[in-house]
Amino acid sequence: MYLSSSRAADASAGVARDRPSVRRAVAGNVVALGLVSMVTDVSSEMVTAVLPLYLVAGLGMTPLAYGLLDGVYQGVTALVRLGGSYAADRTRRRKLVAGTGYALSAVCKPALLAVTTPWAIGAVLAADRTGKGLRSAPRDALISLSTTPGEQGRAFGVHRTLDTAGALLGPLAAFGILWAAHDGYDAVFDVSFCCAVFGVLLLVLYVREPRPSTAERRTGTPLPGAVRALRTLARTPGVPRLGLAAVLLGTATISDAFLYLVLQQRHHLDARWFPLLPVGTAAAFLLLALPIGRLADRAGRLRVFLAGHGLLLAAYLLLLTQAVPQLPTAASLFLLLGTFYAATDGVLMAAAAPLLPPALRASGLALIQTGQAVGRFAAAVLFGAAWTSFGPGTALAAAAGALATAVAVCALILARGTATGGSTAPTSGKATA
Repeated sequence: MYLSSSRAADASAGVARDRPSVRRAVAGNVVALGLVSMVTDVSSEMVTAVLPLYLVAGLGMTPLAYGLLDGVYQGVTALVRLGGSYAADRTRRRKLVAGTGYALSAVCKPALLAVTTPWAIGAVLAADRTGKGLRSAPRDALISLSTTPGEQGRAFGVHRTLDTAGALLGPLAAFGILWAAHDGYDAVFDVSFCCAVFGVLLLVLYVREPRPSTAERRTGTPLPGAVRALRTLARTPGVPRLGLAAVLLGTATISDAFLYLVLQQRHHLDARWFPLLPVGTAAAFLLLALPIGRLADRAGRLRVFLAGHGLLLAAYLLLLTQAVPQLPTAASLFLLLGTFYAATDGVLMAAAAPLLPPALRASGLALIQTGQAVGRFAAAVLFGAAWTSFGPGTALAAAAGALATAVAVCALILARGTATGGSTAPTSGKATA
């Protein structure tokens, strides 16, 4: 329902034309990329839903070993994301770089069938995250460059809604396969591979490279060297502060998998239902991504971004309270996590995109995403070590204290940046951040 009347025109023009009296449709490129992400997320979330239980309960890994693997899963994208995004900007072939990332992740799905040791699994997960690192920033740059500055939150909300539909369907598919198949894990990985290949085909057939912006056509020259490009981004108003905030908050963000393991152990949840836990979070994210993205365009993207981390803190505190029965705890956790992602995932990119020059859009988004990924890598390793040494309760309490501190510090950092002119206003007059 968000397709514009002429997808090809939207994709080639890059940005929808202004129609003051009519609500603009989201560009066809945004919807096409959303469908690619939806199918790919069905594939990836099928694996993600069963992986924690498979590794910890099936292969007998300690929480520390799983924390290291989860850290690899979250943080290995750092250098690849920066290099891939710079190549996408330099060649202006963002679709090609994103497609390479999608294809690499697809190949990794059947490779999980051939490995059983922690180091071999870690290598496959690292390759899978390499694919994600290659595709994330070019994909978000394609979304941003296909959208007007004042509609960034809405466009990313539409994309994340479709993306999250896949995150909702993936665990359901994994649960159904595990319930019906004799060799359940093998079947999950096989079906996941087929879905990933279909996502690559959708990208090839329906996503278009936006026409170069006026600024890019005016320069008519390749990007400067990587060092000069990084220096330009570091001097871009608002970008360093936003990147610092992403790092600090990422360092205090525990992955969903750990929170689900805490829920299972502290409330004695039947292991058969574990693959369904991400479904509740995905359902809340699916319902809220678009309205919260539109709210962020109106009320301020940075305010919504910080409020989302406040909800994550509430999720930590909820799991620390064992007095609440199992079902209300699980339902509240799903709602809090889903709202957290709706308020942070696409909103962070929507806040960053208008600050960045078009020629460095993918590189700038990748720089911020990389900082966040490095922070989450550290969070996974530290939380796994704390759990192994002191137990889940103490580890979660420490994480809650770290997140509360990070939110307070980042509120000061971002407020100071806005007060000193580090944030720009959109062309429509609404608050960008």
